[in-house]
Amino acid sequence: MTRRLFPVLAGLSLLFFVGAPVLIVRAPYESTMGLVQKIFYFHFAGWMAMFLAIFVLGIASIIFLFRRIRSADQLAVAAAEQAVIFGLIGLITGPLWGVKAWGVWWQWDARLTMAVILELILVAYLLLRQYGGPGSDRLAAGLGIFAMANVPFLYISTEIWRTVHPRTSVVPTLPVDFGLPLWWSVAGFVVICLAMLSARRRLEEQRATLDELYLALEDEA
Repeated sequence: MTRRLFPVLAGLSLLFFVGAPVLIVRAPYESTMGLVQKIFYFHFAGWMAMFLAIFVLGIASIIFLFRRIRSADQLAVAAAEQAVIFGLIGLITGPLWGVKAWGVWWQWDARLTMAVILELILVAYLLLRQYGGPGSDRLAAGLGIFAMANVPFLYISTEIWRTVHPRTSVVPTLPVDFGLPLWWSVAGFVVICLAMLSARRRLEEQRATLDELYLALEDEA
């Protein structure tokens, strides 16, 4: 299934990323930020891809923790790596946009602080899987679930606390000239996230098979 799915997703992601620059260039300039505002099309899309990867991580971790299905654990590892990558995209593009909008590179408000904490949780998950030793897969699954639980709070943080970050309610109200390139970019990031997730899960499956073969050879020796 993975082998059949990856070429389709890769082709779709290519289509989206070829079309995205055209739509973004044609989108009008925002009245106060001008050209810099177009970073938003990558910033928001990167976060949406990260949220998707985190939900995959959390759900796969729940399945592994309670059912001990190894393929779910492999999917969780793959999703955690994608979440870190797209989270970094959001954390890098955010200050590039923010320095024009706010006059500073960073503000330790609720949204930004929670975003950094969530990224650190994801990094901790990967470090635990790499260096935690026996039993770390179950402990990491708990971290994956915890990361997923943080996403709703991060998303609605601008609606609860006063923050320099724009409210999430702004996005659905965007005019078509701004909304079309935004949602096109979101679709592109989501599809490439799924493509990378498919390929990385397959790689993790093959790695696990190779480890089993090494153990079998050691037992025979």
